[in-house]
Amino acid sequence: ECPHCKSAESNMCDLLRINTDRGVMIGDGKSRFSINGKPIYHFVGTSTFSEYTVMHIGCVAKINPEAPLDKVCVLSCGISTGLGATINVAKPPKGSTVAIFGLGAVGLAAAEGARIAGASRIIGVDLNPNRFEEARKFGCTEFVNPKDHDKPVQQVLAEMTNGGVDRSVECTGNINAMIQAFECVHDGWGVAVLVGVPHKDAEFKTHPMNFLNERTLKGTFFGNYKPRTDLPNVVELYMKKELEV
Repeated sequence: ECPHCKSAESNMCDLLRINTDRGVMIGDGKSRFSINGKPIYHFVGTSTFSEYTVMHIGCVAKINPEAPLDKVCVLSCGISTGLGATINVAKPPKGSTVAIFGLGAVGLAAAEGARIAGASRIIGVDLNPNRFEEARKFGCTEFVNPKDHDKPVQQVLAEMTNGGVDRSVECTGNINAMIQAFECVHDGWGVAVLVGVPHKDAEFKTHPMNFLNERTLKGTFFGNYKPRTDLPNVVELYMKKELEV
């Protein structure tokens, strides 16, 4: 009913948009959990570690009844967020170069999105080299550990790619990684997408010339997917074995 839900360009529902301070149900302002008579508040409005829960109707999506719930449960947040950040927001052209900052679950899904989109080079950036081998399964072709270099990682990536990557997706929530992800994209057409949630007091600082040189910076919430209408399609991608989770 809200303008966001009616818009083809937004998924920021007025009623259900993320609110990190809200630990209760929208309807009555109360929690649905308690222990020894004391309320337990919902984490970021979701409480997804519960085995059973009470949902707001706007958060319920009808999916393929044959989908294994122990697998597709990860699509309800992290996987869809990373996948959509690449496919729906970064939109890498076929044959392009994509850098993924952070190779946790969200970053792996972002790499998977780049693979599905047909990127030719998918460069994983992470401080933990133990993640690199697993990331190959999700499409990463090369890796950069910032600790291995004595120069800024955006400079390392620019040298690797003749001026910068075509697209970057930041999945760490670290403000320095966000700045690096933006500054490592190619001038003229580069697009950086910020996915991670930074500290509430963090500030993003970069030289305005980076924008004047025609780099684009975008943000996303849940990969720009509308949960009720888009999530069933993501489940189908998994069921057809077109999506690795």
